[in-house]
Amino acid sequence: MSEDRKMDASARQRRVRRLKHLIIITLLVLICVPIVCCTVLMFQVQSLNRRIDGLAQRLEAMEESDRLQALLTDDLEGFFGLTAGIGQGDAPEAGAQPSGLTDGGLERDSLDADGEGPGEFCRKVYLTFDDGPSIYTDEILEILEEYDVKGTFFVVGKEDERSKEAVLRIVEAGHTLGMHSYSHKYSELYASTENFAADFEKQRSFLEELTGETCRFYRFPGGSSNTVSRVDMQKLTDYLEEQDMVFFDWNISSGDGGSQLLSVDALVRNSTSDLGEWDTAVILMHDSGDKPTTVEALPRIIEKILEMEDTVILPITDDTQPVQHIH
Repeated sequence: MSEDRKMDASARQRRVRRLKHLIIITLLVLICVPIVCCTVLMFQVQSLNRRIDGLAQRLEAMEESDRLQALLTDDLEGFFGLTAGIGQGDAPEAGAQPSGLTDGGLERDSLDADGEGPGEFCRKVYLTFDDGPSIYTDEILEILEEYDVKGTFFVVGKEDERSKEAVLRIVEAGHTLGMHSYSHKYSELYASTENFAADFEKQRSFLEELTGETCRFYRFPGGSSNTVSRVDMQKLTDYLEEQDMVFFDWNISSGDGGSQLLSVDALVRNSTSDLGEWDTAVILMHDSGDKPTTVEALPRIIEKILEMEDTVILPITDDTQPVQHIH
């Protein structure tokens, strides 16, 4: 009997040892599996991060290219704020000062108050806003309403509900609605005539369906004198003419088109100091979410213009003489 007990005790000990081994192995597995999984996931995350970084660098390079292109054209705005209108005649030679420029070839003594014939001179000023709608569109509209003046909005393709409502408010308030391309992406828009035409048709259809009206006016991103386009800009202006569209550049720039946020004083000065040089002044401003000082400066700009003798603020219409950098 004693021998049987010893055998039973030995068997129990073996079972206990096996159970302990099983428990230890189970614990090791439970510990090791998460470690292995975490290690594998860590390598996968690192791999994904490298891929994301690579894609981000490529995207950044593309955006930087577009940004540099835009900055090049924005930098030209200040120059053409002084020399816009060279499209009305021959471009001056390098280093030469532009002379004898008029707005569409109209002299002061040939205009009446409506700009239609001989009579008392009246300077016409057109406030134009590019790149909208934006978070500031409503404020701009309120300011224009407060001073009882009309502006011209060259909008881009934004199809969210807030933007569509803003476009409708622009039209309903009696302002002029113009086109400023659908995408506003220089590298795509100016890659070919076909790209430009497709972008144009997309925006025109969108705005016609939204407002029930046909847009008649266009402003090239960067202006007709931009140096970014891979297509001869003359071909694009000819295309617009075929579409019964009139394009407008500017002869005064507020300077808010660059990457630097200008002060209110600078914007007011840029927009009004040279008004006396022009019979028809088209002022370039931007309705953009990153241009708050433009909205702050707008009341002062309007007040300074209205203080000038024989000067009116008008929206662009079919009767407006175009200000164009090139024909």
